[in-house]
Amino acid sequence: MSVTKLKTRPSFAEFVALISLMMALTAVSIDAMLPALPQLGRDLQVQNANDRQLVVSMIFLGLAVGQLFFGPLSDSFGRKPAIYIGLVLFMGGALLCMLAISFPMLLAGRLLQGIGASAPRAVSLALVRDEFSGRAMARIMSFVMTVFILTPMLAPSLGQAILQFSGWRAIFGSYVLLAAFVLLWFALRQPETLAPENRAPFTGRRIINTTQEIIKNRLALGYTITAGFISGAFIGYLNSAQQIFQEQYALGTLFPIYFGVIASAIGLASLLNSQLVTRLGMRFLVRNALRIILVLSAAVLGIVTFLTGQLHLWSLMAYLMLTFFFVGILFGNLNALAMEPLGHVAGIGAAVVGALSTLISVLLGTYIGQSYNGTILPLVMGLAVLSGLSLVVVHWAER
Repeated sequence: MSVTKLKTRPSFAEFVALISLMMALTAVSIDAMLPALPQLGRDLQVQNANDRQLVVSMIFLGLAVGQLFFGPLSDSFGRKPAIYIGLVLFMGGALLCMLAISFPMLLAGRLLQGIGASAPRAVSLALVRDEFSGRAMARIMSFVMTVFILTPMLAPSLGQAILQFSGWRAIFGSYVLLAAFVLLWFALRQPETLAPENRAPFTGRRIINTTQEIIKNRLALGYTITAGFISGAFIGYLNSAQQIFQEQYALGTLFPIYFGVIASAIGLASLLNSQLVTRLGMRFLVRNALRIILVLSAAVLGIVTFLTGQLHLWSLMAYLMLTFFFVGILFGNLNALAMEPLGHVAGIGAAVVGALSTLISVLLGTYIGQSYNGTILPLVMGLAVLSGLSLVVVHWAER
């Protein structure tokens, strides 16, 4: 293949595939580890089972911290250099985890992984916003989020397969290989989308001023908070899923299959959203998805409370699939709605939207996960409360 061929602009399909894979790095780095948490906990002498959830939470904390840095960096030096740095940090964090001799050392590596993953996650949003806006952007983000959410269908099974032949350290080795592949593809095929004349100096004052502008924008702030609430409920599920399915329901090695079935509902919703959003609009879909989640969760909460925190496995699966179907409707739309007023500050806008929503979600998701008590009550209550609060915030933002 000639150099000229390599430097041509990728097709729409290739662009979506590349952005999707970069966004999916976070999901892969989380979900492939879930089946390995018991083995990892034993090897690193983690006494409290709930503490193993920090392997998930630290990734999201790194995302929140890193996005505030990489977004402004991409506005100053271009989208590509920021993503290069992030992918290298991601690989460094994975190597640190692979060589970890203690649980704190592993958590440090996971934090570094999260910081590194924040670059492709945040800067990819700005890269898409450079090229598209409005419903066209929402349509692309729906395709991207479909891959991002469908990743859990395969990632836990990948982790389980690696465990059969090796150990949890080999899973981190697979992260290094995947990130290296993404780095090479991105470097060879994706042109820079931020022209030199549109770049801004990397100064603290500009970052503070732009952040204040975003915080004062009712729509951007409202949808960012709502995204944090919904993602918080989802992180609460990710944190406690392994304990719920493998321990509470004793599914053992079948856990990845059940986890993947639930993920398929979210992916299907994201895919359908790309069609629905052009007909019904983002705000209509967001409001009604939140209402349905609230009604479902409130009803199940009443039933579970009566049944002392337990629910038949198939009833739980039905509830989670219905609920997360509408969560899938929310993901792409909330990101697009939050970014829509921020086209003139896309890099910092993506950074603040991503960092704030992720910080909110990791705090709430960690709280829900750490509240796990051998029942599904904390998870269901978290979904009910956060969907209700989200409706209040959306009403405030759109007023």
